[in-house]
Amino acid sequence: MTVPDPLSGPAELQHPRFARAYARAVGEMNRRGAAEHRGSLLKSLTGSVVEIGAGDGSNFAHYPPTVTEVLAVEPDDFLRSLAQARVASASVPVRVVTGTAERIPAEDSSSDAVVASLVLCSVSDQLVALAEARRVLRPGGILAFYEHVRSHRKPLAALEDLLTPLWQRAAGGCHPNRDTLQSIIAAGFRIEDGERFGFSVQPLAPPVAHILGHATAP
Repeated sequence: MTVPDPLSGPAELQHPRFARAYARAVGEMNRRGAAEHRGSLLKSLTGSVVEIGAGDGSNFAHYPPTVTEVLAVEPDDFLRSLAQARVASASVPVRVVTGTAERIPAEDSSSDAVVASLVLCSVSDQLVALAEARRVLRPGGILAFYEHVRSHRKPLAALEDLLTPLWQRAAGGCHPNRDTLQSIIAAGFRIEDGERFGFSVQPLAPPVAHILGHATAP
């Protein structure tokens, strides 16, 4: 059943300092290449879409006209307010609601695609979130994913492991050491296409491993 949309998200998922820092940084990140990544992620989608962790709504301008509607789910009150402000200029109809990736406010088998864009790093449980994505997807539906992930370079991966406990607390639950692609496979999705690349999100920041691709639900 559809979960009612409350006025504010859960208190434990409010990260005011991080949300404001992210909102200040995301524009530069988009200019450095994330906007192109978003366009590549979304360009082939059709029909009804659920976007989990919609953040400030940076994806809204990149949805193609083949998408008929987007349900944008965001737990953080501040980021959700920014996303709501972008609805008027979105390229397709968008409805912004309160919710989490672990409890998507949508009916079973109701969506043609689920978009996970820079969010699976910070969900409390990736497999629970991915099971929810499968629940709301129709059979054969698409999971479109764009995420930063654990490095394949052992010294850097070890550093990510070391930094994760502190970074998680400072950055809204973000885990820089998650092997998200393996989690997607473990959740029962079939990878259809994908690429792995390094991306420096800010000036002077080192490139961090990212993945971008599409998978289908059974």
